[in-house]
Amino acid sequence: MATKFMKMALLASAVSLGLATSAIAKEEAKPAPAAAPAPAAAPVELISGASARMLAETCAGCHGTDGASVGPATPTLAGLHGEYFVEVMKGYRDGKAYGTIMNRIAKAYSDEEISQLASFFAAKTFVPAKQAFDQKLAGAGAKHHDKYCEKCHAEGGKILADEEYYIMAGQWTPYLKYTLLDFKDGRREMPKKMKEKFDAMVKKEGDKGLEALLAYYASQQ
Repeated sequence: MATKFMKMALLASAVSLGLATSAIAKEEAKPAPAAAPAPAAAPVELISGASARMLAETCAGCHGTDGASVGPATPTLAGLHGEYFVEVMKGYRDGKAYGTIMNRIAKAYSDEEISQLASFFAAKTFVPAKQAFDQKLAGAGAKHHDKYCEKCHAEGGKILADEEYYIMAGQWTPYLKYTLLDFKDGRREMPKKMKEKFDAMVKKEGDKGLEALLAYYASQQ
């Protein structure tokens, strides 16, 4: 009887142990709860580039604060027509326009940055260069301008609204001289109409005619 009772007790213990083991196994088999999702990162504000003012400061070392050059071989950019500025800068950057150093400098600017610079300088007031000139030559230069240049560079080469041509009146004489020599010697390409007028003046007036023209532009202060 005792033996029978012991067998029954052992059997009950085994069943209990089996149930407990099964429960533990089932508990372990349950997948662990998913981790809480990480909080979304704050949106990153992308910066497209420097402001127009910051870009213009990179030009100030040569072209002066706000594009007002202290000369003599670097031009004033203040007041320059925006579309002309863009055309020239892209020409330098893309190797289509001759330059001593601007070809390398312009490569650092994107189309967007060039447009920013163009708008910045176009909004500034042109400051005529204070420079010496020969009054007699200036008188002759005024006549040359009227005959050969006025059609495009109206009112003596001054800045005019919606005028896309380069600033002549009041620009630094050394810079204009070097630029005209680049045109004359073929380092820079001239539009067809400009070339016709330029060649006609040089043929008739010679280098003295160019000097007179430069004196005229320098006289407009």
